[in-house]
Amino acid sequence: MDSGTALPSGPIVIAEDDPLLREGLALLLRAEGLDVVGTADTAEGALDAIDAHKPDVAILDVRMPPTHTDEGVRAAVEARRRSPDLAVLVLSAYVEQSFATELLTGGVGGLGYLLKERVGRVEEFLDALRRVASGGTAIDPEVVAQLFTRSHQDERLERLSPREKDVLALMAEGLGNSAVAEKLFVTDGAVHKHIRSIFAKLDLAPTDQVDRRVAAVLHYLEDARRRS
Repeated sequence: MDSGTALPSGPIVIAEDDPLLREGLALLLRAEGLDVVGTADTAEGALDAIDAHKPDVAILDVRMPPTHTDEGVRAAVEARRRSPDLAVLVLSAYVEQSFATELLTGGVGGLGYLLKERVGRVEEFLDALRRVASGGTAIDPEVVAQLFTRSHQDERLERLSPREKDVLALMAEGLGNSAVAEKLFVTDGAVHKHIRSIFAKLDLAPTDQVDRRVAAVLHYLEDARRRS
């Protein structure tokens, strides 16, 4: 776990239509000393709160009134359009890969997609919040597992060795090199070597405009969406 990154010190907005979960999240974060400045129970209310409070982080449910389909993701995309530096952590009760792809394709960092059950695992939830607030990504491990299963026919992904796929899966969750090394019981140097190989096999050349770690993840996210 990448616990070296501090929790966000700036304001946070929470949008969740379930009042128990909404207030529970607010209590949890405030107990950690975080500044929850606003809550909302609709996507429209979330955007109003974000406009009013200018938070550093927004935590949004995928499904909110009135249709309980994708209001939260659309609100997240719109919020990022208005404030590109806003960190967004989206919560969902189920794995909904197209929503994850739509959200993550809009930017190169400061974005996360977690299953709601992860909130009950407080340290995992806070760790994801740390990564997103610091400009990284955090994708739920269950989402990653399903995306790998659905995208196994992609030619470029088939170039990866089993170990490289393990490394990419952990990268997709948002883990840094040291955390990946710890999970796989290898050295940091070995992870760095695997990542260089992944970039090469996925034809990801160095560029100032693209975060190659995020691009590697988005590559198979997009492929999984096409095949779903």
